[in-house]
Amino acid sequence: MKCMYCGETESKVIDSRVGDDGMTIRRRRECVKCGKRFTTYEKIEPVAVYVIKKSGNRQPFDVQKVRSGIIKACEKRPVPIGKIDNLVAEIEKTVYNMPENEIQSTKIGDLVMQGLKEIDDVAYVRFASVYRQFKDINTLLSEIKDILSAKNDI
Repeated sequence: MKCMYCGETESKVIDSRVGDDGMTIRRRRECVKCGKRFTTYEKIEPVAVYVIKKSGNRQPFDVQKVRSGIIKACEKRPVPIGKIDNLVAEIEKTVYNMPENEIQSTKIGDLVMQGLKEIDDVAYVRFASVYRQFKDINTLLSEIKDILSAKNDI
């Protein structure tokens, strides 16, 4: 690991800690040449999972795309970033724990919608309107009625 300050390849580990998700290790290092400290992270390299798009194209699973979609849906809503992080981590875990190394994009969209439904109704409807490509206001209204009736059943 090269020092980001002087380029030296030798450093010593001062402290190691397991990350909050239990999947990463955070290491504080000190350069043996310049003495400056920096942090590195170790993460397990997952097996490649490919997403099969509606068009039939395949592309590598990118958890950042999932995260950005969820953040857009939750924009200007009182949703703590911790809840978003937990949802993203849960979706990532689900995708990588599937027996196949290919997954339909619709399955990922369903996982996001399921998670958003539990977090925030407005974020759920925002995501659903894009994901399900509502054709008109009646389809949107029908989805909102379903949410309201589910809440009244509780």
